[in-house]
Amino acid sequence: MPISRRGLLLGLSALLAGCTTDHAAQRSNYAARPDEAHPLPAMPVNKIKAELRRTEVDYATAYAAGTIVINTPERRLYYVLGNGRAIRYAVSVGREGLTLRGNAYIGRKAEWPSWTPTAKMIRREPKKYGPLAGGKKGGLDNPLGARAMYLYRGGGDTNFRIHGTNQPSSIGYAMSSGCIRMLNHDVIDLYNRAHVGSRVLVIQG
Repeated sequence: MPISRRGLLLGLSALLAGCTTDHAAQRSNYAARPDEAHPLPAMPVNKIKAELRRTEVDYATAYAAGTIVINTPERRLYYVLGNGRAIRYAVSVGREGLTLRGNAYIGRKAEWPSWTPTAKMIRREPKKYGPLAGGKKGGLDNPLGARAMYLYRGGGDTNFRIHGTNQPSSIGYAMSSGCIRMLNHDVIDLYNRAHVGSRVLVIQG
């Protein structure tokens, strides 16, 4: 059955309206956050690759709503919404040999956390991390970024975290010291959804 000119125009208008609405939502996701303890500037959406932007997606899984699934090979983190949907975030993961796998849970959360390199990190790279052994206060230049969620297992801290970053160009790659890095705007969104006790599953392939 042929499509009328009017039908074609209406269809194109709806498609364009949907694209405009989606782009506006993405701009809102990465808008400036002057209310933060350390105000965050906006991240221009056109500077973030489309595949790295936070988005709601179809996600078939048996895991309960509220579960965080980190797919290391994909460099993606999924927050399960339920009903076959999830929020997908791009992340940076640990370099080979510096990764967590299996089950964990969020043991605690912190806004604009301070950061202290672990003893293992200092032993591995003393020149880089030794001078920071006393810790670094939270802020825009802090490696943990705007938020941190500390991963526990069996009541103990695994020393792995889901956190923001002061290196947004690292997102989508395997180049962290083992933790899961997110864009600061994205980690704030996840922090507001997740809670202490939330289940975290790290898939290594």
